[in-house]
Amino acid sequence: MSCPFLREQPVAEGARIIRRAFQINRVLWDRQDPLAQRESVIVERYRFSREGVIYIINLLEPHIKCSTRRSLALTTAQTVCIALRFFASGTVFYTIGDAENLVKSAVCRAIRKVYLALKQFLGVFVVFLSHLRPQVVKQNFFAIAGFPNVIGAIDCTQIPIKAPPGPNEGDFVNRKGVHSVNVQMVCDSMFHITNVEAKWPGSVHDSRIFRESHLCTLFERGDFDGILLGDRGYACRQYFMTPFPDPNPGPQTRYNAALARTRARIEMTFGQLKERFQCLKSLRVAPDRACDIIVACAILHNIATIRKERIPVVGVQPDDDLQPVHLDQPSGRAARDRIVEHHF
Repeated sequence: MSCPFLREQPVAEGARIIRRAFQINRVLWDRQDPLAQRESVIVERYRFSREGVIYIINLLEPHIKCSTRRSLALTTAQTVCIALRFFASGTVFYTIGDAENLVKSAVCRAIRKVYLALKQFLGVFVVFLSHLRPQVVKQNFFAIAGFPNVIGAIDCTQIPIKAPPGPNEGDFVNRKGVHSVNVQMVCDSMFHITNVEAKWPGSVHDSRIFRESHLCTLFERGDFDGILLGDRGYACRQYFMTPFPDPNPGPQTRYNAALARTRARIEMTFGQLKERFQCLKSLRVAPDRACDIIVACAILHNIATIRKERIPVVGVQPDDDLQPVHLDQPSGRAARDRIVEHHF
């Protein structure tokens, strides 16, 4: 029997009380414009000037723009700035989420959208021999230490990652006992990255990465008129110059010194890349995602270099301490001897 003093049934009122107790209210955060900061703060936070960030936003907008603003979805500017903040700092997703009033999953999705969109521009911003004419590239390298006919400096660098699960975990342990991805890059004298190969586990030797790369196929086919400079971890070839293992005093010593000064461009490029994008000092993601992030950072590095963004202060880079390779091809030794005879 219903109570004459109550408008509604007691059971219905109790059900509403229980529903209200377990209801999860949606919280729509008021996110601040990421570019509404001083110029110095923007550069420190994103490694790009305000104009540089706007350029990247306009570049990626067709690929990452949300089709709806439902639930106050992230704008393109917010998505790009979240990714740039991660690339620049390398901090964990939770920290970025706390700073941007976002949950970890939203931060992860934003970063993934940006680095996958950047990968589509690999053939636009990472071009071998460079965006310059081959003769200009050779002249710029020659001006460093008088080494002739150089069109690129090549080396590999280890990018630490978290230990991947599965039976292939041991393949990613490098000679220093750290899980990593071994990344091959080529640069020109202006610190532009002209080739990047990011797919090999840390245990793979530098020389094997080059032998199985598409770049090696092009050189073996004779597509390029010029030589690469590498360290003692590579085999000397007709188009690939390495140092003399035990140089004699005189021309061979001068050759080694000129090669070291010229090849230092790739070490300096690695230094700028890792200082500009601190995430590359340790990536806490799976190997396949780490490789995508590395390629995205290489593209962003070239954008920053072309736009003449602020160059980070680079400290001394540790030596990889590779074991030398003594499999020099006869044609490579002959080409090296000719260079020494005519130029040193």
